[in-house]
Amino acid sequence: MPDLLPFTAIRYVGTGIPNDISDVCSPPYDVVDADQRAALAARDPHNVVRLVLPDSYAAAAATFARWQREGVLAADPAPGFTVYRMEFTDADGRPAHTTGVIGALRLDDDGQAAQPHERTLPKAKSDRLELLRATRANLEPIWGLSLATGLGALLEPGGPPLAVATDDDGVRHSVWALTAPDRIAAVRDAVGGRTLVLADGHHRYETSRNYRRERAAGGRPDPGADAIMTLVVELAADELSVHAIHRLLHGVAGVDLRAALTDTFTVEDAGAPTADGVAALERAMVRDRALGLVEPGGLALLRPRPELEARLGAEAPELRDVDSARFDHGVRAALPGVELGYRNDAAAVAAVVAKGDADAAVLLRPVGVDAIRAAAAAGVLMPEKTTYFAPKPRSGAVFRSLDLDVDSA
Repeated sequence: MPDLLPFTAIRYVGTGIPNDISDVCSPPYDVVDADQRAALAARDPHNVVRLVLPDSYAAAAATFARWQREGVLAADPAPGFTVYRMEFTDADGRPAHTTGVIGALRLDDDGQAAQPHERTLPKAKSDRLELLRATRANLEPIWGLSLATGLGALLEPGGPPLAVATDDDGVRHSVWALTAPDRIAAVRDAVGGRTLVLADGHHRYETSRNYRRERAAGGRPDPGADAIMTLVVELAADELSVHAIHRLLHGVAGVDLRAALTDTFTVEDAGAPTADGVAALERAMVRDRALGLVEPGGLALLRPRPELEARLGAEAPELRDVDSARFDHGVRAALPGVELGYRNDAAAVAAVVAKGDADAAVLLRPVGVDAIRAAAAAGVLMPEKTTYFAPKPRSGAVFRSLDLDVDSA
């Protein structure tokens, strides 16, 4: 079972309470392109992007050390947890929040400390491994979802936050230190009592496990390498906002897609691929529990046939109403040789198809939190790119040095 440990956090030092760290934070490294990296680096000379996307691994290590010497970053006086809250407006215009706890998740030999909730696409891990070797630090947390009911109630913050940041989408990020021994014990007990599944950071998790094995092979104890900084959020509907990830289709130019899909779907024309048409299609998808087809010349509603539903129900009941599974069994199987791309915004997907940068696209509905929880409890992996959890935590809110003691008591 998972073991979440308190650790001595390293944070940006500010003069105000709360300290506004908006200009030194960034999105997670893997969603920052070259232009955005340049803009973030220009925004503030101490922006964290200089660490997570450095000019070189040696430069990242030197910069991280220098910022600590110069007092830009400082370690907390004692080990603890960090409460992390994101406040935002959901897709229906209602105020929403996600509250979690950042600690050091103990790694193990069999990888059961945290389990994937969906299959992952192959991805090179050498970049993050080289950065970990050079900096000896977790510069960004991975994100885990806990099946522990009531975890969120243990994380209600008290008093003003230590730091706040507002991102470019208007999301407010706030952090508090959690150091009271009784609250630390309660959080550890809650997280340790139930399964933890990975929401984001599958590859960094595997990278840290590889680094742990590498250090152990050297014959010298390295307690810092035995854990990875992790944000843990309760897997509950009132704590999570889950978006769909749509499928861009490549390599099917000239294929009559509507005819190819009639064995597994009933296909209903849904009009022109305008912005209003795409929005109406998404509403129809929710109403009819259906997928959506975007072609250069039009839209269509794809209602799964009973045979497809029955096959999914027999093979994996937890995935029967998961559109990514319907896509794999009903669309991908009907289009041998199709190549896929992934985007989480339906309007942007339609624009890609209109430009001719994809032959077509299939829109999916967001998967429900109850379905994620049921699959996780059953140990069933969803197809790759099923869930897009939003908003994303900001990098720079907290750092963990592998060379500061981890409190494993």
